Amino acid sequence: MVKRSDATETKKNSTKHENAIKYGELIILGYNGQLTAGDKRRRRSKFVLWKRDIANGIKRSNHYVVPCPQNSHAVLDKNQHSISYTLSRTEAVIVEYVNDDTTDMFQVGRSSDSPIDFVVMDTNAEKNAAAINNLPVVDSKKTAAASTISRFACRIICDRNNTNIARLYAAGFDSSRNIFLGEKATKWKDGEEIDALTTNGVLVMHPSGKFHKGNTEPGIWLEVSVCGKLFSLRGSRSAQLKGDMVEDSNNILTDGTLIDLCGATLLWRSAEGLSLSPSREYLKKLIERTNRERPTCPVGLYTLVFPHHSEDHAAAVASSELADIKQQPYAYLQCGHVQGRHAWGLNKDSNSRTCPMCLKVGGIAKLSMGIEASFYVQDKEKPDLYAFNPCGHVATEKTVKFWANVGIPYGTNGFEAFCPFCAKLLEGYPGYVKLIFN
Repeated sequence: MVKRSDATETKKNSTKHENAIKYGELIILGYNGQLTAGDKRRRRSKFVLWKRDIANGIKRSNHYVVPCPQNSHAVLDKNQHSISYTLSRTEAVIVEYVNDDTTDMFQVGRSSDSPIDFVVMDTNAEKNAAAINNLPVVDSKKTAAASTISRFACRIICDRNNTNIARLYAAGFDSSRNIFLGEKATKWKDGEEIDALTTNGVLVMHPSGKFHKGNTEPGIWLEVSVCGKLFSLRGSRSAQLKGDMVEDSNNILTDGTLIDLCGATLLWRSAEGLSLSPSREYLKKLIERTNRERPTCPVGLYTLVFPHHSEDHAAAVASSELADIKQQPYAYLQCGHVQGRHAWGLNKDSNSRTCPMCLKVGGIAKLSMGIEASFYVQDKEKPDLYAFNPCGHVATEKTVKFWANVGIPYGTNGFEAFCPFCAKLLEGYPGYVKLIFN
């Protein structure tokens, strides 16, 4: 149930941004429209970047060498943005930044401090911590503190004059408006310029083609530096040796760009891309179309019903639980035939089932519509429905096939495909199944 205060805040925000200009949205993969505990203020499953009333962007100014960064004027001045690159115990480079009235800055990270606009926590804390450190998965209470997301992970600078341009940079400024890169951080000099990578890195992947047009393909994962340069990936996530600089790509976010913070992966959707993409209303019509066709359970011979998902997340869950009593659809993951909940064909030894329509043996999954419209790739007017294996989240054909082909950074140097609606790793090949309704 949405609290009165949260509902009031949502209403105020919608009124406030009614005539505002939107740069785009950041959506965390793994949440189907809302965080498990509910969206609250700066900790949400989705963050909208609006053009600010007053510009707060910054741009690089001068730099100089000091023996101790903690005692330098720029670091001690809380009104001065600066980045400190510690080269040794007796030498550091300070880069000062000044206000830029042509840009807006937004910061993302794990910290709840005020400089962070979008607070992001680990999507699967215990699984990710175990994968990063090559450890077995243990109780989440013991790994909750072992987050691999930086407190001040990254920043995005948006152009106020050309709202289609948003640039990504590794690391964010803290409450004192400083970024400290210690002696162990990977850093280097290129003539008069100095740059660095953060401990676990900020990775970026620009897709090819147009995400909102449905002709998109996954791109190559690269790492973005503190100054916004792109490099090939390091040997492992936190290796000391940087990758090779990539000249033919840049840090400008495009519609469908993925940003990995080592514990959570964000999808960037541009304002233009969202305006041309499937909406929540479109998904509602998909559900209504499927229900109008009155799919039938081949065993119980009763009509199956996809639950409607309202804007109220709690109401959506209640609707889903109500449908689960009898009419909730399930799917055989080997063949895609849709059924109701019954005990026919169950193999108790392997917990597998035999499909009554084609007699294939395999697992089943409860079907649930993917309702985060931002994850959808544009498809034909009446697309076929597919389900991810093994979670059972349902989406359109092009959407499912795109995400099944995207390798998301996992562990120190691995990549895995997972469902964007719940972040569950896909199983089998191709990781999804076309649904066949009776």
